[in-house]
Amino acid sequence: MNTLSHTTRSILRPSKSPLFFCQLFAPQVRHASILGSLSDHPDAYNKRIRRGRGPSSGKGKTSGRGHKGQKQHGKVPAGFNGGQTKLEVVHGERGFKNVFSVHMSPLNLGKLQEWIDAGRIDPTKPITFKELLDTRAVHGIKDGVKLLGNGADTFKTPIDITVSRASTSAIEAIEKAGGTITTQFFNKIGIKSITHPHLRAFEEGHRLAGPSSRFDIEYYRDPKHRGFLSADVAANNESPSLLFKHLDAKPAKSGKKKAKKDKAANRLF
Repeated sequence: MNTLSHTTRSILRPSKSPLFFCQLFAPQVRHASILGSLSDHPDAYNKRIRRGRGPSSGKGKTSGRGHKGQKQHGKVPAGFNGGQTKLEVVHGERGFKNVFSVHMSPLNLGKLQEWIDAGRIDPTKPITFKELLDTRAVHGIKDGVKLLGNGADTFKTPIDITVSRASTSAIEAIEKAGGTITTQFFNKIGIKSITHPHLRAFEEGHRLAGPSSRFDIEYYRDPKHRGFLSADVAANNESPSLLFKHLDAKPAKSGKKKAKKDKAANRLF
């Protein structure tokens, strides 16, 4: 019985050429390809360092930590300076902190006029820190409130306001509208006494602290800043400077000759 299949018999027919049989049973040949040279990118992984595996590894014995010292036995916190005060504590992380700087809450004239138009602030009564804080015109007061001139061209309501500082454009706009402005010094306790007068610590007749630094004293003595000390300065015809010079005073003549005479009169020989 013939067991060859029809396909096999058709292949083995003598009608096929010898070249056909060579191509059919020829051994497989692998052509040039990049598949055999594929590898990871050099930066795709980091080679693991095996420490303490003998001198030939490059990280044997002390494992790259060197000999003796604190860094050999364990980790040292970042910024550790041998137990003394850290440099970032002494000098700050970056730059320095000005201990004399103050944080003034800004208040623009445009916002103040908007609050008045909305009926949130009564312009017929004096405006202090309490009115500004209660109506949320300013959100928190740290060292005071500074009035700025943004929106001065639309400001038209005469008011009586007291703030810590004010810009030149804000002062001109308020006085042009027929109002008055006063700059007054307040420390933290003074600000709290204005914003929270109901507290027991601030009884009737509580005296506010005055300025102590030279900058603050000269600022509130200057009439152009509308300081609360400028009235006394103008009455005494003094300058805002702490040298207390009279504006119409003439410079004193030099007393060198008088000193020489006194020195000669006190001689014993």
